[in-house]
Parts: sequence; C-alpha cells; structure tokens
Amino acid sequence: MRILGINALFHDPAAALVVDGRTVAAAEEERFSRRKHGKRPVPFSAWELPEKAAVWCLEQAGLRPQDLDAVAYSFDPALARPAATMGLDDPWDHLRLTYARQAPGFLHTALPGLDPDAVRFVPHHMAHAASCALAAPGAETSSVLVLDGRGEATSHLAARRTGDRLEPLYGQELPHSLGLVYEELTEHLGFLRSSDEYKVMALASYGTPRMLPELRRYVFATGDGGFHATGVPWAGLCPALRSGQAWSQAHADLAASVQACLEETLLDLVRWLHGRTHDRVLTLAGGVALNCVANSRIAQEGQFDRVWVQPAAGDAGTALGGALLLSAEAGDRPGPMTGADLGRHWSDAEVEAWLKTAAVPFERPADVAETVAEALADDAIVAWFQGRSEYGPRALGHRSLFAHPGRSGNLERLNDVKGREQFRPVAPMVLAERAPEIFDGPLPSPYMLFVHGVAPQWRDRIPAVVHVDGTARIQTVDAAAEPLVARMLTAFERRTGLPVVVNTSLNTSGRPMVDDPRDALECFGSAPVDLLAIGPFVIRRGALFAGGRTDTAPRKGT
Repeated sequence: MRILGINALFHDPAAALVVDGRTVAAAEEERFSRRKHGKRPVPFSAWELPEKAAVWCLEQAGLRPQDLDAVAYSFDPALARPAATMGLDDPWDHLRLTYARQAPGFLHTALPGLDPDAVRFVPHHMAHAASCALAAPGAETSSVLVLDGRGEATSHLAARRTGDRLEPLYGQELPHSLGLVYEELTEHLGFLRSSDEYKVMALASYGTPRMLPELRRYVFATGDGGFHATGVPWAGLCPALRSGQAWSQAHADLAASVQACLEETLLDLVRWLHGRTHDRVLTLAGGVALNCVANSRIAQEGQFDRVWVQPAAGDAGTALGGALLLSAEAGDRPGPMTGADLGRHWSDAEVEAWLKTAAVPFERPADVAETVAEALADDAIVAWFQGRSEYGPRALGHRSLFAHPGRSGNLERLNDVKGREQFRPVAPMVLAERAPEIFDGPLPSPYMLFVHGVAPQWRDRIPAVVHVDGTARIQTVDAAAEPLVARMLTAFERRTGLPVVVNTSLNTSGRPMVDDPRDALECFGSAPVDLLAIGPFVIRRGALFAGGRTDTAPRKGT
C-alpha cells in the first residue's frame, strides 16, 4: 500500500509517505516555505496544506498522486463538536471544521490527479498514537500515552498496541487539557503560545515551585485515567509579561510550579495506564511529549521499563502516524523508525554545484570530520549540514551548530549568534558508549527527548552544556548509524580530551532549521559562524569575507 499522510489543520503542517509499511519520507512544510511552524494555528489558516512537502514525498518514491492507495488526513471532523459546547473560547473554530470537511477537494487541487475519495479522515489522537506506537522499535506490545492541546473533542488518549492494532482505553474530553494549560502559561509569560513552550520549560529551572499547592486545585489527575486541567487564575499568581519584557523571580517560580504540576499529573496518568496494561514499554506522542524534563521523570519514576518518544511528537508527527495507521489497517506490517533523518538531501555533486553557483570560496579537505574537529578545538562555531534533514524540532547532527563545550562563554555566544534568550541552554552530543560515565538518565537518548544529570566531576569540564539545575538534554550518537558525526566526536576528543560537543539547531531566532544548501549559505552569511561544513566541503568565514577565490580542487586536511 502507498499511503500519504497529511497534517494540516492546526499547526506544523507536514507530509509523510509510507510504502508497504516502510517510512520512505517525512518532512515539515516550514522547511520548504521558511515560515516557522508552517503557519499560525488560527482558524483562518486551517485550509493551508503542506503542498511542497507532499510533492517532495511523492517524488522521493517516484510516485504520482494517482498512484496513491490512500491519503490519511489527521483530523476527523465527524468527531468534533462546536467549540462553545466544549467550553472553549474560540468563536471562529467552525472555520476549521468547514476546512477539514473540504480537505479531500483541497488535496485534489493541490495534488492534481489525486482521487478525492482516497482521502481518509484519521482521528487526531489516533494518528498521534500510531506515530509512536507503530514507529517505536521493539514495541509490538506496548502502552501509549498521547497529550497535546486539543484534537477533535479531546486533549488526551491512553491506548494499547497489540500486534499492529491500537486499542483506545481512555480519552480526556475538552476543555480539560494539559497542553492548553501550558500554552496559556506560555502566553502569560510573554512568549508566543503554540510555539515557545520550550522556553517556559527552560525558565522553570530558574524558579522554585512555591505555587504548586495553589495549582493543584486546578490541575490534577482524577484517578480514572483522566484529569482536570482548566480555570487556572494566572493573573492571581503573578502579573502577566508583555513580549520582550524582563522576567522576574515570580515568573520563574510560576514556570517551575506549572512544570512540577504537569509532571505530577503525568506520573499519575502513567501509573493508571500501567495498572491497566502491565506492559514493559511505554510510547509517547503529542506536543506535551516534547517536554523532556517530564519525560525523564516518567522514565525514572514510572512503572515502565522503557519509554520511547516520537521525535516528531508534535502535530507534524500525525502525518506519519496517520499513514502508518492506515497501512497497518490494510494489512501491511509497519516498520519501526530507524532514525529521524527522513527529509531532503543532496549528493556531493549537487552541493558542489550550489557552491559554484553561489560563487563562494570553498575547499574539499581530506576528511571534513577532522577539519571540523580541529576548528572546534580552536573554539570556532561550526555550521554542520550533512545527509537528510531531521523530521521534528530537534537538530540531531544533520542541520546543526557545533561548539566547544569546555568554554563556559560559548553558551552566551551561541545564544547571541541565534538571537535567543540567555536563559536557554544548549545541548551536548556524545558517543553512546561514552554517555554513561558523564550523564545519568535514560540511555541511549538519540533524539534529545530526555534530560540527564551531569556527573559532578564533569560539570566544570563541559560548562557550556550544563543547565542552571545541573542537567543537560543530551543526544547520544551511535557510530553505526552516524559514522561521520562519530568520527568528528572522536577527533575532537583526541584534540581536547572531551568526548562531548555542543549541538544546537542550525537556524536563527524565529526561523525554521535550514533545510537546503541555499538556506545554509544564507544562515552562514548572516550569522557570525566561523566555518560551514556542507557535505564534504568547507567554507571559512575569513575566506568568504576576504573575497577569496572559489576553489574546487581537493586539499589535504588541515
């Protein structure tokens, strides 16, 4: 079966292609359109489709729209109710339902040749559930927990995977929503809701949860698989912040309190789910599953032996989940994800052609990994563009910025380069076999979805990646899966004695991660980055702005 998955209605529009149960391609529209999150999650944008991502996915498999057996649209308007009857203040929500009902026609227009009758509506949270349960390795029998802002009429799903079948166990009806509570907090703190929730998680580490007793009156598990989460009196807890206004200790304390309350409620839901299933494996999806602090508490204090989180846990992942669900229902055995590198890529010859067209001075060292390691050891900031781009919000060594972790000033330096708030941390990348001696937490951690304690003897050695609370959101690297990155890490340790490199996303504030070579060149040209490693080639900032000549001749490593 050839099935295209589409996420479009709320935010992070994306497309994914599954052929005979195997994930062929998956990409978010923002990487093509260069609009962060693809669009804002307002009713007036609900008609917009991930057209460029969908066309690219089909091209990857050499398919035409008429070749598809089905298209999974990750929202079912038949399950939705008017916003007012669900206790939501969203007077234009009826536009979403109108656009959702018309999605088959819209898709037919966007993908000429597609049969509108091939479009199938997949319940939003079932698509989320399939994105983790059917994609997780070794999870043929597993429990599933999905939490986000909202779907059709719920904000949560507890389910179980048995074989290739998903069985719903409980769904929390709106207006109760842990995701919406966190979004409200994000807005109250002056950040952009449905976008900047990760900033709140970072800010929480600077506070103490002194408001937790008051919050427990509004946010708590109900003991039956669901929860109460609505009506928080934000203004009574601390004053609201306007965008760009400096935060106070009270604001950090509020963030810490909500974070703690979220974690408590999630742990109660996990205990209830384990009590129903007694499974060993738990899989997570939905926007709340991008809260890596909460994920770590679930892994450490929950009853499950293993926790696996979908790398594209937000709405973008429902494109993949919807396609996997229809594939499984059609009788194809879904294959597990082997990595998040499911996006676009370019051959060495194609990259070289881009560089020649751009008329930039470049060189081809004997080993780009060694060249980058030497630059990092000399305290350069390196832009790294290699292989297929990542699906999901994390840079995992394909579209990354690297730096030396032993220089404490590199945290501030990178935040300046990216135009970010200074309270936000950057992440360490480490070879999987070296991680246990440095970091304490769920291992391996290839998708940067958990936080780990940093061993005391290492905190002063890698200060740039240690957050204020002594933790780090790590990425472990498997040399078999990522040989080039592993070689760079090994070369860096040989020069510095440190088996860790700073890894953050290759973008600047308000922009999506770079995706194609033009994006990489534009980012490199506009931000104070010292070296761009793009495929086997490197561009040095000094040569670029000194008017150096274009050089395509191979050079020996420096």
